[in-house]
Amino acid sequence: MRIAIFTDEPGWHGRVLCRWLAERGVSAEFVSLAACHVDLDETGHGLVIPGFGNELPDGAFVRGVPGGSLEAITLRLDFLHMLETLGCPVFNRGRTIERTVDKAMTSLLLRNRGIPTPKTLVTGVMDVAQSFISRELSAGRTLVKKPLFGSQGKGLRRIEGDHDLSGLLPGEIAYLQEFIPTGDGSFHDVRVMVVDGKAIAAMERRSHHWITNRAQGAHCYSLPLQEELVSLAESAASAVGAAYAGVDLMRRRDGVWFVTEVNGIPAWQGLQRATGVNVTGLIGAAFMRRLDRGLAALA
Repeated sequence: MRIAIFTDEPGWHGRVLCRWLAERGVSAEFVSLAACHVDLDETGHGLVIPGFGNELPDGAFVRGVPGGSLEAITLRLDFLHMLETLGCPVFNRGRTIERTVDKAMTSLLLRNRGIPTPKTLVTGVMDVAQSFISRELSAGRTLVKKPLFGSQGKGLRRIEGDHDLSGLLPGEIAYLQEFIPTGDGSFHDVRVMVVDGKAIAAMERRSHHWITNRAQGAHCYSLPLQEELVSLAESAASAVGAAYAGVDLMRRRDGVWFVTEVNGIPAWQGLQRATGVNVTGLIGAAFMRRLDRGLAALA
């Protein structure tokens, strides 16, 4: 059995995943989605995946979708949809990746499921954005401006006063979310990993900076799987249709929990090291179950 791991930076996750799969007789090839293409004459199915010749992989594990123009990103996501159409299991599915890389869609899906998520505005109309910001600031709330497509805490900005409005550009898509104050001391949030509908591990991320991503220097600490966290995280993963997901939550000073993001291509190195849970194995097993179902469907 040969599978493709879509990534441009294999790193730790690629190494541990390849080793886990190899121990179970599955070989993996690292492939960039940017290197794939459609050629209706080159292969019988029309899709060219480097390293697989005329064949399709038995499955695909998505660890990254390269950035680029709107057309480029659309095509790269199309490759995931094409693979599924051709009977190749994709983990997470292309539709899930689309929902989770688009923060506006994630926020809407969470709200429509009744899952607590911070007050949010997404708009390309400058007057609407400025009116929302003025209203929130006047009410004593601050905001976070996030890239609509972004991860690892990159490109985030706090909006605390009118002087921060200079960062808004005409025609820019503004994703604005209420900043959730979590209390005195260090800034912190929670990441819960959900696999096949079940929360498997949780950690608290603490930082002296308000951006609490591990990639931005936050420290990770194991956290018990509390009932409320489990319920919210599992519901959030279900809302976006994720086979596995990293769900980020913040607890306001009054004790109310909010789901701030759902990551459909989550990292798990910090979580595995902090908790001792074999996250690689649990995710790998969920992926293998999909491969087995795919092979059974072809039999």
